[in-house]
Amino acid sequence: MTTLAEFMIISGADNRPPMLEKSLYDSWKSRMELYIETQENGRMILNLVQNGTLVWPTVVEEDGTTRKKRYEELLVVEKLQADCDLKATNIVLQGLPPDVYAIVNHHKVSKEIWVRDKLLMQDTKLSL
Repeated sequence: MTTLAEFMIISGADNRPPMLEKSLYDSWKSRMELYIETQENGRMILNLVQNGTLVWPTVVEEDGTTRKKRYEELLVVEKLQADCDLKATNIVLQGLPPDVYAIVNHHKVSKEIWVRDKLLMQDTKLSL
């Protein structure tokens, strides 16, 4: 008997990213890119995954010291970017099986995780 979760996976539920199967990295990568693009602000999220996050804005204090802006101080467009950056990392991590997740979850930037996954899967192909 098929459980509801298994049925959703079989029927292609689109509420979660595709899960990486190690022997099919290239297929997962292209499906993941399509999944990301279907999300709200998907093109921005995909750009963050592929090219890395933009530099967090800074502010110069009255005493001349420089610090990063707090989220509350960001402009609307900067908040959107920060939110998309967080979503990008979340999407990529959700598409990983537990053993791969355990290796890359300490990375906080989606591009670092994306690149690390590729390297891990290339190593897997070489060892097969």
